[in-house]
Amino acid sequence: MGRLILAEKPSVARNIAEALGCKARKDGYIEGSGYIITWAFGHLLTLYDCRDYDEKLALWDFDYFPYIPEKFKYKVKNDGKNKKVIDKGAKKQLDIISSLINRDDITEIITATDYDREGELIALLIFQYLKVEKPIHRILINEWTPEEINKGLNNLKANSDMVTLQEAGVSRQLADWVIGINFTAVATMKYTRGRGNLLNIGRVLMPTLKLIYDREMEIKNFKSEAFHELIATFENQAGSYKGKFFHGNNDKFSNKDSVVRLKEEIEGKEGRIKSKKVESKNEYPPALFNLSNLQGFITSKFNGWTADKVLKVAQSLYEKKYITYPRTESTALEESLKDKAKNVLEVLKKQLPFKDEIIFNESKKVFNNEKVESHSAIIPTYVIPKGLDKEEWEVYNSIKNRFVSQFMEPAQYENTEIITAVQGEKYERLFSTKGRILKNKGWLKLYDEEKKEELLPPVNENEEVKIEDIKVTSKKSKPPAHYTEKTLLKAMETCGKGNKSQEGEEEDSTILYGYSIGTAATRAETINKLKFAGYIVTKGKSLLITDIGSKLIESFPVKELMDTDYTGRLEKKLYDMEKGNYNKDEFLKEIFNFTKIGVMKMKRSRPTIINDTREVKEN
Repeated sequence: MGRLILAEKPSVARNIAEALGCKARKDGYIEGSGYIITWAFGHLLTLYDCRDYDEKLALWDFDYFPYIPEKFKYKVKNDGKNKKVIDKGAKKQLDIISSLINRDDITEIITATDYDREGELIALLIFQYLKVEKPIHRILINEWTPEEINKGLNNLKANSDMVTLQEAGVSRQLADWVIGINFTAVATMKYTRGRGNLLNIGRVLMPTLKLIYDREMEIKNFKSEAFHELIATFENQAGSYKGKFFHGNNDKFSNKDSVVRLKEEIEGKEGRIKSKKVESKNEYPPALFNLSNLQGFITSKFNGWTADKVLKVAQSLYEKKYITYPRTESTALEESLKDKAKNVLEVLKKQLPFKDEIIFNESKKVFNNEKVESHSAIIPTYVIPKGLDKEEWEVYNSIKNRFVSQFMEPAQYENTEIITAVQGEKYERLFSTKGRILKNKGWLKLYDEEKKEELLPPVNENEEVKIEDIKVTSKKSKPPAHYTEKTLLKAMETCGKGNKSQEGEEEDSTILYGYSIGTAATRAETINKLKFAGYIVTKGKSLLITDIGSKLIESFPVKELMDTDYTGRLEKKLYDMEKGNYNKDEFLKEIFNFTKIGVMKMKRSRPTIINDTREVKEN
C-alpha cells in the first residue's frame, strides 16, 4: 500500500524524493519505496471572477455592487498572459494529482505544502476540488533536509488538526476577494475617467499606503527650527579633543545671542578636567532573523535589493535545504531545537578561523518558546551550500552570521566621558566629550566592516587644558525620514506603533502576534502592488507617494479601510482563528457588512476624479 505526498513546488518534491530514495521520475510525479511524490505550482485553483457567476457583471455598473456570492466557487487558475483562458500547465498537473489520488494502491495522502496559512489553503482547495475521500495527514517540519523529512513522516498530524488553520486561510482569501472586487470596481467607476484606469483597493494595500501618506504629510508640514551649539577644542601636551557645552540636559540652544555671549565670556581662558569616567560596555548581537528583519537588513546593507527579492532568494535557499522556513514572525527558536542548533553550529564553525571562540549555549535570547509563533526564527541547516550566486550568498551569509553570532562573546567597548570646566564670570561652564574604543571584537569578527572609534588623548582629573579654538555652530532640526522598505516593513509588523522610521539596527521588540498589517509572507508583495498600481515610487532607498496615491487617500471615503488599528484588529482575528479562538462565520459576517456599508459610502460620496486619462483635445 502506498502513500501520496503533495508538495507545494517541484523543487521541494525533489528534496522529499531524495530523502526517501524515490528515483522513478514520471510526468508530474516521482515514485519509489512505497511513496509517490507529486506537486502543485503554488495555487492551482482560484476563486471565480464576478463574470463567472453572472456574465452581466463583466460590464461594471453601480447597480450590481455590492456583490457577494451566496456560495463561493473555485476554478483552475487563469493563464498569466491571457486571463480569458485557463492555465494549461495547472490543469494538466491537477489532472495528474487526481489520477494519482484515485490509484488503488494509494491508501493515504500527506500534505507537504508549506506549513502556514497559505500552504494549507493550497492543499485544501486541491483536495476539495477533487472531492478526496481518502485519509489525509499533514507533515509538520521547518526545513527540507533528509533528517527532518524522515522525522516528520514518523510524526504526522491528522488533517482534522489543521481545520482552524484552513479556516483562517479561506477567510483571508474570501475577505480579500470581497473587499478587493467591490471596492476596486466602485472606486474605479466613481473616481476615474478614461480607458485603462483601475484603482486597486485592498484590505492590506490601503493602510500601508496611508502609512506612507502620513509620513509624507509629516515631512511636508514639518517646521524646521534653528538651534545653536558651542563647540570648544581643548589641548594638552598629549593632543587635542573637542567638547560641547551643556547646561542641565540640554546642549542645543534656540537663542544664538546667548550662545555668542557665552563664547565671548570664556574665549582664551583655560579649562580643567572636572571628571573623567571610564566604563566597559558590552554590545550583544541582534536577535535571530525573522523575515521582516532579514528583509530590512538586506535592503539597507546591499544595493539593488527589494523586500520581495529578499523573500524570493530566501525561499529558494529554503527549497534547496540551506535554511529553515523563511516566512516567520519569530526571532527565537523553540526550546526543543537545542540539540539540532548545536549540531548546525558545530558544522558551521569548522569553516571559521576563530572557531574556538564559538561556544554553544542555551541562552533564553535564542531558545525561548514564548517568542516563537508557529515557526522558529530563520537559521541555516547543517547542509553547506554549493554553487550559490552572489545574491544567494549575500542572503545566506547574513543568516549564517546572525546565527553564529549568538554563540560568541559580546563586542566590548571602553567608553570614556570627560567633563571639562571653564570658569566664567559667575559660573563654571561645562563641556562634555565622549570617546569610544573597541577593546574586544567578539561577534563582530564575523563582519568585515570597521566599527567607528572615537579616540581621546590621555588626560587626568584636575589637569589643566587650553582652549585652542571655540566656535558657535548653527544647525536646523530635520524632518522625519521617508520610509524605506526596511522601516516600512517594521511599521507594518507593528501597525505603525512606536516606529519613527530610523535606519538603525532592528530592535528586538516584542511583537503582539497577529496584530499587524499583513503577515511576514505578504508584506513584500503589498509593497510591490503599491508600486505596480502607481501609488508609490522608489527614489534611492526611499518610498515616495505619488499624486494619484495622495489623492486616493484624501478622497477615499471608507476611512476604516485606511486605519492601521482596524486592519490590525482584522489580522488579529485571523490569527485567533488559526488558534481556534475566533469563529469563521463571525469574521466573514463582519467583512460582508463592512463591504456593503463601504460601497454605499462610496456611492454617496462626492465624485472627485483621482485619475483621468482622457485625451485632451485642442480647440
